[in-house]
Amino acid sequence: MFLSHLLSIIGIVVVVATLPLLIEILVLSLAGLLPTREVWDQDSESGLAPLTVLVPAHNEEALIGRCIRSVLDSGSSGVDVLVVAHNCTDATAERAEAAGAHVLVMNDPAQTGKGCALRYGFAAALAGTSQGVLVIDADSVIDLGLIGTVRRRLLAGTRALQCRYEVSSFQDSWRTKLTTFAFHAFNTVRPRGRARLGLSAGIFGNGFALHRDVLTHVPYNADSIVEDLEYHLALVRANIGVGFIDTAVVHGEMPATLKGAKTQRARWEGGRLSVMKQWAPKLLVDVLKGRVRLMEPLLDLMALPISLEVTVLLVAACLPVAWLRLYVLGAFAVLLLHLTVAAVSGPGLWETVKVLSNAPGYVLWKLWIFPEIWRTSRANAAWVRTERESASDNQ
Repeated sequence: MFLSHLLSIIGIVVVVATLPLLIEILVLSLAGLLPTREVWDQDSESGLAPLTVLVPAHNEEALIGRCIRSVLDSGSSGVDVLVVAHNCTDATAERAEAAGAHVLVMNDPAQTGKGCALRYGFAAALAGTSQGVLVIDADSVIDLGLIGTVRRRLLAGTRALQCRYEVSSFQDSWRTKLTTFAFHAFNTVRPRGRARLGLSAGIFGNGFALHRDVLTHVPYNADSIVEDLEYHLALVRANIGVGFIDTAVVHGEMPATLKGAKTQRARWEGGRLSVMKQWAPKLLVDVLKGRVRLMEPLLDLMALPISLEVTVLLVAACLPVAWLRLYVLGAFAVLLLHLTVAAVSGPGLWETVKVLSNAPGYVLWKLWIFPEIWRTSRANAAWVRTERESASDNQ
């Protein structure tokens, strides 16, 4: 009898832990299949307000020039490229200036997070005539039409935007392929579903734009390791939604080494865990007070990483509890639906099958780095640069 009660309690814990992600990906995957209702003028350049492209950079001398050139190649007038060289010990500032950007050098050992560099850059942009700020990471390149699309959306009244953010990978490793696929599912499939439902798409730290009114009303005071997630939660609590641009892409780099990937993944997931502990109670109180639209950000915040979700479900399937096994079967059906939607809109079904054949190794790797994730969830927001796939800017 005691064992039966214990197994039932374990089953309830499994459901509570895994259900947020399952609800999130089921609803958003299906919603992403709905047709878009938005049609934007892709040609008109009239009436577009000044825009600052803000590039926060920490020791990015190898790639900063390539990033700036991709912005300048858009050919848009009224666009200022502003680089914040934050605590750099290399030639980032010189390379950025040579490529055609305005450069602000910020050297302050007491301010170590990316959020500090963004706050410094936002203040400089707002001191000028810019009506909006587009943030692009220094290791990224953008589609030619991205800036024009952002400016037209801001002109049309959208006050916060997130462009589609995909991986630009030059290394053909199983880890990179899985990361690329996971990025597509997280950064494209889910925000696409949110956009179809009229929900806030989210902010992913790269390729997001804010109108000056937003920055004035909700100052960028996020200081955590995942400052983008933290700021998005501040926006939705202030009733400001983020639109999604699905037709223009910013391409970012991934770590080149296993050590770099471990550091980056631990920082991302550890940072999310830290923000969850801080923000989930606030969102739950808001939902209980009747702010139903905050249920989706709460579910997203409470959701386990898919690799950990799969591990928990596999362990649960081994327990001799009939109803729990049925739940696990349904959970895997939801995960399969999500992966299928991501595959169809991304690399394709066959390529996805080949990529996912390495998933067991990836899950074991994620379990191996979990102690580092836990330590990172209690760390400060120091900006640590990881090695990227592309080692040179070819300047």
